[in-house]
Amino acid sequence: MMDGHITIPQTLLIDADDTLWENNIYFERAIASFISFLNHHEYSPAEVREVLNDVERECIVSHGYGLHSFAHALAQTFERLAVEPLTPALHETIRGFTHTIAEHPMEVLQGVPETLQYLSDRHRLMLMTKGVKAEQSRKVEQSGLKGHFFAVEIVAEKDEATYRSIMEKYDLAKDSTWMIGNSPKSDVNPALAVGLNAVFVPHGDTWILEHEEVAEAKPPNRLLIVERFVALREYF
Repeated sequence: MMDGHITIPQTLLIDADDTLWENNIYFERAIASFISFLNHHEYSPAEVREVLNDVERECIVSHGYGLHSFAHALAQTFERLAVEPLTPALHETIRGFTHTIAEHPMEVLQGVPETLQYLSDRHRLMLMTKGVKAEQSRKVEQSGLKGHFFAVEIVAEKDEATYRSIMEKYDLAKDSTWMIGNSPKSDVNPALAVGLNAVFVPHGDTWILEHEEVAEAKPPNRLLIVERFVALREYF
């Protein structure tokens, strides 16, 4: 942990989905609708969700992240669990659950624009998000937040290799660079592992596949945990 207010300019790498704007709640609603639609007579909703989680992990390998991968996961889960075949009509119904996510208006989290403005006056901000480039680019543009960042990096995965690549590309100093986000798996732990500092901003609806125990920071690395994004103003 850290004490006091940092006045020396830092480079802040900031996650997007569920850090700056809502994202996973729309997927959770779509999953609930899908499970209700499937109405399985042998598997409980929790058991159906476990199957879907496994299928999503498989789809990430072949399709990456985002709506396209999610649509494949729903269809494959239906094929694994349903007694009836996946007809074109059923497939279109299942695709409809994904469409509701794509069509949902952007919901920037409370206090985020003001906090980004505050931070960008004092530090260098980079938006670092993973997913499909076109999909994430659209969300960045719709958010109206792009102007706060000196760069936007949309990556296929947030792992140690990616963080090292970003550090090299922008010549980032470990001691003055922070990764800020809601995911232990993608934002906090790999950043700490490559020697960066990190800020964990928990979100109540973080995707289950992003859950991990938050790693401990090994000096000189620093780890900060804040309840809300706006609390960053108290430290930076």
